[in-house]
Amino acid sequence: MSQPIEFDTARLRLRQWLPSDRQPFAKMSADPKVMEFFPALMDRQTSDTMADRCQALIAERGWGLWVAERKDDAQFIGFVGLHIPTADLPFNPCVEIGWRIAAEFWRQGYATEAALGALAVGFERLELPEIVSFTALINHRSQAVMERLGMRRSSEHFIHPAVDVNSPLAKHCLYKLSREQWIRACNAKRSNGDDDQGSLGKAYSMV
Repeated sequence: MSQPIEFDTARLRLRQWLPSDRQPFAKMSADPKVMEFFPALMDRQTSDTMADRCQALIAERGWGLWVAERKDDAQFIGFVGLHIPTADLPFNPCVEIGWRIAAEFWRQGYATEAALGALAVGFERLELPEIVSFTALINHRSQAVMERLGMRRSSEHFIHPAVDVNSPLAKHCLYKLSREQWIRACNAKRSNGDDDQGSLGKAYSMV
């Protein structure tokens, strides 16, 4: 067991899961708009199982897919964080960054802000050599977030093994960001005087 890493960004707190997160997570995961690029909606049992798994992995490793909540009102907005995929992916082993944000909180920059904080934890605290992200080729919203994070699209396309090969969601694209690229980008922003928490995703432990 590890002490969970929890951190703040400018507007958000990224923290360990609590029992009270189950209901808003279930609501979000049953929303067809949020789950548009996933193979299926989640029922309550499935979402509770995922929440428990996310909580257990953070307790075990100290990091994972954190709950994202607004600092000003403690409102659950979704999850963002780092994960070791269990699917048989062609680029394993890897650590991915992922997110799922409730629809009412879209278009406010929350996914990018929280993901920058998660990248900072991954590269600066955990010293990971590389972080990847992937999504269905037709999911342009998530690809836009990956590009705002400074991730670079790989030429590798792949069929996700957990998705029916005939589904329009099967074909995925892969984005990558190395620790060296992250450090160079952060140093460039600092040299330009742009070292605020939001632009660099600077994160700090609260535990």
